[in-house]
Amino acid sequence: MKNALVCGAGGFIGSHLVARLKREGFWVRGVDLKFPEFTETLADDFVIADLREVENCRDIIDRRFDEVYQLAADMGGAGYIFTGANDADIMHNSATINLNILDTCKKRNIKRIFYSSSACMYPDYNQTDPSAPVTREDSAYPANPDSEYGWEKLFSERLYLAYNRNFAMQTRVARYHNIFGPQGTWTDGKEKAPAAVCRKVAEARSGGAIELWGDGEQTRSFLYIDECLEGTLRLTRSTFAGPVNIGSEEMVSINQLAKLVMEIAGKRLAIKHIPGPLGVRGRNSHNQLIQKMLDWKPSQSLRKGLEKLYPWIEEQVSATRGSNSHARPAAAAFKPFTGVAAERSNAS
Repeated sequence: MKNALVCGAGGFIGSHLVARLKREGFWVRGVDLKFPEFTETLADDFVIADLREVENCRDIIDRRFDEVYQLAADMGGAGYIFTGANDADIMHNSATINLNILDTCKKRNIKRIFYSSSACMYPDYNQTDPSAPVTREDSAYPANPDSEYGWEKLFSERLYLAYNRNFAMQTRVARYHNIFGPQGTWTDGKEKAPAAVCRKVAEARSGGAIELWGDGEQTRSFLYIDECLEGTLRLTRSTFAGPVNIGSEEMVSINQLAKLVMEIAGKRLAIKHIPGPLGVRGRNSHNQLIQKMLDWKPSQSLRKGLEKLYPWIEEQVSATRGSNSHARPAAAAFKPFTGVAAERSNAS
């Protein structure tokens, strides 16, 4: 039986990745600061630990894993990464995790490691036109990411590829473009646009209105979680190091996203535009390289993914109302793990 380590296994993508690897017959260890919020973990072994502490990394990476997936990061939606208030934490926390994981894997002679970078590392100057953003993989330089989150991602990409060159490791780097789906954050200030819009529509009464940041003409593409996982596994097990985009080429404005969610919900709502953090003006995945190198690219429509996401978020909203709790929880702080030994939960 092959074994895998998933760092960030308590998060949205990580918890789905654990489930996918289990379906493939892997023995899986997951690690995070928290358990998955909306479902029980399927990991054979789940460790609560802070990967910023190198001793924890050494305890967790106690064997040679066939595959390591490094998704752990301090991150969130536009309301978290574009305000400027979290920049130091974002850069310090994520960079420290990547430095620790890579060095520990090298000392265990683990070769195959996947790293999840982000489209946020692309230059701001190539994403000012919402109708024609440039995100070819070779357009990353001269570098000018739109946030400190993007700068850290760019640094860590180079870190993983340097270990690839210098230590004969088989690191794989993907640039994720707005991954969405059920069982992800939807209400704590770190949610991404599809979840936020679904929540707002689910909470609104027909004939009412929802609020969107900016004029709503900023553009993005959104990739459903299942296709993200397919691209991730194909890249990890390939001979191509990357970096490569894993995202959809179906670009929509945020206004169009909102109207699509309204159609799925069967609600007619007005849109009220308000000030708020926006990020770049336009962003869309460019998939020529992934199709060339992996003979594959995502193909599922945005609508099909939203038809799976909206009912799940509607259910969460209904459950919250049913509990008579209308206050949304504050965004969880990124707290250090202070225990002497990591807490471990063995799945049955």
